[in-house]
Amino acid sequence: MTTRRQVDGATVVDVRGTLDSATVDALREVLLETLQRDRPTAMIVDLTYVTFMDSVGIGALVAGQRAARNIGARFQLRNPSDFVHRQLRVTGLTELLGCI
Repeated sequence: MTTRRQVDGATVVDVRGTLDSATVDALREVLLETLQRDRPTAMIVDLTYVTFMDSVGIGALVAGQRAARNIGARFQLRNPSDFVHRQLRVTGLTELLGCI
């Protein structure tokens, strides 16, 4: 997982691999700490290289979205794989999580 700040004030978190019970704590920590510390205008989570996500992964993304909303930042998911997009669509969270 890498984090970078864009010129427009947004922070991009690039996530790789799986989002499950073994890895999700690291994502949740990065999202929440970065939002509180840096207070970006937007948090963009790039899921291009995420191969699997279960309900705990979805929960971490929802926690990030809520934390972003609390500081007035936009929250968006970028480039989810077909599998991840399907998971979000089935749970009805594509719009809430700003899936682009």
